[in-house]
Amino acid sequence: MSLLLTLRVALRALAKNKMRASLTVLGVVIGIAAVTTMVSLGQSASSLVQGQFEALGSNVVMVFPGNRQRGGVMQANVTLTARDSNAIAQDCPSIRASSPLVGASAQVIYGSSNFSPREMYGVNGDYLTVRNWPLRSGEFFTERDVTSANKVCVIGYTLVAKLFQTTNPIGESIRIKNIPFRVIGVLEKKGANMVGQDQDNIVLMPYTTVRKRLSGSEFDNVNAIMASARSTQSMSEAQNEIDQLLAERHRIQPGEPRDYVVQNTTEIANIFGVVTGTLTLMLSAIAGISLLVGGVGIMNIMLVSVTERTREIGIRMAVGASSGDILRQFLVEAVLLSCIGGVIGFSLGIGASIGVVSLINAFTSGTPWKHEVSIVAAVAAFIFAAAVGVFFGYYPARRASRLDPIEALRYE
Repeated sequence: MSLLLTLRVALRALAKNKMRASLTVLGVVIGIAAVTTMVSLGQSASSLVQGQFEALGSNVVMVFPGNRQRGGVMQANVTLTARDSNAIAQDCPSIRASSPLVGASAQVIYGSSNFSPREMYGVNGDYLTVRNWPLRSGEFFTERDVTSANKVCVIGYTLVAKLFQTTNPIGESIRIKNIPFRVIGVLEKKGANMVGQDQDNIVLMPYTTVRKRLSGSEFDNVNAIMASARSTQSMSEAQNEIDQLLAERHRIQPGEPRDYVVQNTTEIANIFGVVTGTLTLMLSAIAGISLLVGGVGIMNIMLVSVTERTREIGIRMAVGASSGDILRQFLVEAVLLSCIGGVIGFSLGIGASIGVVSLINAFTSGTPWKHEVSIVAAVAAFIFAAAVGVFFGYYPARRASRLDPIEALRYE
């Protein structure tokens, strides 16, 4: 018997008991739908996390002051300087650019309007290169502005909306701690991050200006250093180069604790990826239990079908059908049930994941989730569904193929 003929016979047999076939595939439908939903949501979460770290900048390596213990109390060191940042950019081959960060906090006043930015940093001219953040309009401050501590600033899109509204902010003057700053540029809009914080609520100034004019400090200390590696592959190498350079500059002997901390954002992103992947795998495994339940249901129904169709099997064998033909027929029926359930379940899973993503975006204010559909997951779902049909359908099919034709014909 050809495979095409076997397929037609199997479809005709399933069509005779539509309700029973529908109830049989229900377990497979639920299992495949649950697994598809979990995998899609897991991929959406992973893409969101990866996108947030990419928004932080291009292959960013962060350097923070370390902690030291004095009198039983942990105190933060203030040993990082702008000269360290310059040395990192010049002496580390794997680093493309580096910028110091000097934090500040104040109200921004323009005319009769005032607003408190969430982020206010002093940086150098390479900050936008490190953050991979283009300008929407205007220009960024130059090295001359940094050296001269000029009173210029670049603002985010939120400040444009809050203070200037329809007015072009380029060339306008704003006051920060009663000190006038000229707006020379506006950053491209980035939107909220995954926790809902507005990334465009920011003011950037030369770090020398922040330190001298806003903080009134004559020291060269900075709050952090942000560097950008030349490629993703060179992140670990860049981290090691920064560690060795700072250890040498800070005269740290081998075995002594560092007075700084070097963090690789790619490693943090990978940790988040492992966490989301593990959760997705666990939830998918739990959802996969229903597939086993569905497989058991297929086995039970196929055993009932073998019993009901014993006389039919005897007639087929009497007219020349071999044991292999009978085995193939019942195995094809089991695989068909499983694959039909897989198609329906995958479609329902995609619909469910779209609905969940829409609900998340509707009730959260952070970066919107994007729906992800994995072709690999789709192929795996169909293969797994077919495997369930083969695994749980083999025993009933084998039992049918081993029936004695004479006894089968006598069966009532």
